[in-house]
Amino acid sequence: MSERIVVVGAALLDAGRLLAARRSAPPELAGRWELPGGKVEPGETPEHALVRELREELGVEAEALTRVPGEWPLREPYVLQVWTARLHPGSPTPKPLQDHDELRWLAPDEIWHVNWLDQDVPAVREVAALVGHGA
Repeated sequence: MSERIVVVGAALLDAGRLLAARRSAPPELAGRWELPGGKVEPGETPEHALVRELREELGVEAEALTRVPGEWPLREPYVLQVWTARLHPGSPTPKPLQDHDELRWLAPDEIWHVNWLDQDVPAVREVAALVGHGA
């Protein structure tokens, strides 16, 4: 069995809204929505990876807050961990810089209006419960 690789996802919150990112690549994922994030590199903590990925993917400065309970299997050997996060005051507005073609802030009653990637659904359900978005 190979060593697992952690992928971090950001439940980026602003005034009760959750940021969703629509994939533009690879083709099999294009058009589906996910929590932004990416792989934790060797020697990096998940929190540092999350901050780095948000900077690289969305051009924002943010901070990781709390790990969402649970860990979700992706394609072997990857597992998903999700952290709540918030933008630093004065950070630029998030914009899709790589792998995404649209970002959307979802109000509590809109969280299930997008077609989430199957692998993100359990994590989004946990985030929704944590922040009172319902399931």
